Amino acid sequence: MISIVVTWVRTGAPFVVPSAMSKAGVDVMTKSLAIEWGRYGIRLNAIAPGVFPTEGANKRLSPGVEWSDQTVKNPMNRVGRMSELQNLAVFLMADGVDWLTGETIAIDGAGHRQNGASFTELAELSDAQWREMREAIRGQDKRDKSNEV
Repeated sequence: MISIVVTWVRTGAPFVVPSAMSKAGVDVMTKSLAIEWGRYGIRLNAIAPGVFPTEGANKRLSPGVEWSDQTVKNPMNRVGRMSELQNLAVFLMADGVDWLTGETIAIDGAGHRQNGASFTELAELSDAQWREMREAIRGQDKRDKSNEV
């Protein structure tokens, strides 16, 4: 099993408490069930991605800001490439890594190590800016729901 969590299960982060709580639960489940189910040959690992520009994530986590190599802060000075995330998932499922279980692997260019908590810049937003962000997120949610099959 491979789960997707977030780096702030390690660091904590402001303004993402519901996400952090749910993903922290998945992180602990990954570690705990790896111990319980290992005897059955079931491996559990998790991936904690950093900034990978997708419309859904970008429009909800940073409305009005397009993530790019120029906007992120990490030692590699770039966003993640989807192929890198896919390659990590394939690696975790591959034969030959049967000994790897119960781990959460961050793939964020070491951003969580350099920056600590994510979203700290949101503490500087005004009430009006918060309202604008909420409306942008609601608009994206509505567009996404209208495209559902």
